Amino acid sequence: MSGAWGRAEMLLCWLSQPPTLAGGAEDQRILGSCWIGPKRPGMPPGGRMPMAGLQVGPPGAPPYGAATPLRPGLPQAMMDPFRKRLLTPQAQPPMATPRRGVKRRKMADKVLPQRIRELVPESQAYMDLLAFERKLDQTIARKRMEIQEAIKKPLTQKRKLRIYISNTFTPAKEEGEGGERVASWELRVEGKLLEDPSKQKRKFSSFFKSLVIELDKELYGPDNHLVEWHRMPTTQETDGFQVKRPGDVNVKCTLLLMLDHQPPQYKLDPRLARLLGVHTQTRASIMQALWLYIKHNKLQDSHEKEFINCNRYFRQIFNCVRMRFSEIPMKLAGLLQHPDPIIINHTISVDPNDQKKTACYDIDVEVDDPLKAQMSNFLASTTNQQEIASLDAKIHETIESINQLKTQRDFMLSFSNNPQDFIQEWIKSQRRDLKIITDVIGNPEEERRAEFYQQPWAQEAVGRHIFAKVQQRRQELEQVLGIRLT
Repeated sequence: MSGAWGRAEMLLCWLSQPPTLAGGAEDQRILGSCWIGPKRPGMPPGGRMPMAGLQVGPPGAPPYGAATPLRPGLPQAMMDPFRKRLLTPQAQPPMATPRRGVKRRKMADKVLPQRIRELVPESQAYMDLLAFERKLDQTIARKRMEIQEAIKKPLTQKRKLRIYISNTFTPAKEEGEGGERVASWELRVEGKLLEDPSKQKRKFSSFFKSLVIELDKELYGPDNHLVEWHRMPTTQETDGFQVKRPGDVNVKCTLLLMLDHQPPQYKLDPRLARLLGVHTQTRASIMQALWLYIKHNKLQDSHEKEFINCNRYFRQIFNCVRMRFSEIPMKLAGLLQHPDPIIINHTISVDPNDQKKTACYDIDVEVDDPLKAQMSNFLASTTNQQEIASLDAKIHETIESINQLKTQRDFMLSFSNNPQDFIQEWIKSQRRDLKIITDVIGNPEEERRAEFYQQPWAQEAVGRHIFAKVQQRRQELEQVLGIRLT
């Protein structure tokens, strides 16, 4: 064994003065990483020496024997921050603050460790606030989901719409007053909501889909006795309607008002309406009432769930003994009609002595609940969320600072209690960290003893290492001399 080491020393001195193989820690580490063949003690699974003629070590690493950085393939400046140093709290580098958005904050990051709570009993108040905040966040999240679900459904309330129907009469001019003027009257139909809490006033025409005024057909003939207004996509909303006609006698008229329901409502066939107890409702409400009737009377087939076995009432209405659930909308379409209009009978008075020329009628209309707008504003508002996020960021930064101070305190406290044991443990920790950082393979504690290199693999490892160094030196000489050695 001594002869092999001697030959190795002579050859290595000839190769640009590499470090001696006298059992130094660096040489032991190098030799320990050059083994191929049976697995040596301390080597992880899969760890084998590279083939002869190839460079020993990871790709891109400097040749063995030269000054190598802590981690092969990385410059020294990049490895310095990873070294642990025995520094006082004043000399330790400040903790880098993570950029916003890079690290996602979690609820657990706001929790104080148990050790800190034991050191500072007053911190329990903060933990109580944190638990209360968690419950509050859960409640707010649940309420937001409930609001999102509620806002999808029609949220309306009934209001009283007061309709004012009035008319004025203009008598005819006499012959000596400089012209001839025909007597005429003017009918006005207006209205407003009673006790409207919303600030935005709706136009009178926005409540209706159509308005028809039918005058006395005997007085104005078949072509001039109807006045119609129907909502169109380009219709401009108005506060009222005016109708002017010539005449000097009282006129009976009929007003037909068709409300504009949102969502649309339908009038059920009288037979189905009596069966379901629903007269005029939305399509969704009618389908729900129909399903409740089917479920209550157990009309769903027990074996084929997609079929409905019609009872005698359904057989009269739908004209079938059995039908699928998917057929209900099609069969129901023929039983739905437009709602009945609101009918108002009014007399247009032309008597100048009649003071009661204005009539009032109250009808129920559905308007959007003001709460719906508040719910939408609450969901769309981000002001409070931004403020909460800013405060959460401050809390996370404070907790990080507390944890850092706690680490520094433990460091100095353990050193002050037992400096000798602390330094020994710290050195062991540094050795383990250095082993991980530098990708050292094996057990340095065993490799520093001479018996470790008296094993059968040592001679072959030395030969392979020397062969690699010779190949490297040959390449360097070829580059310098510009020739190829044979």
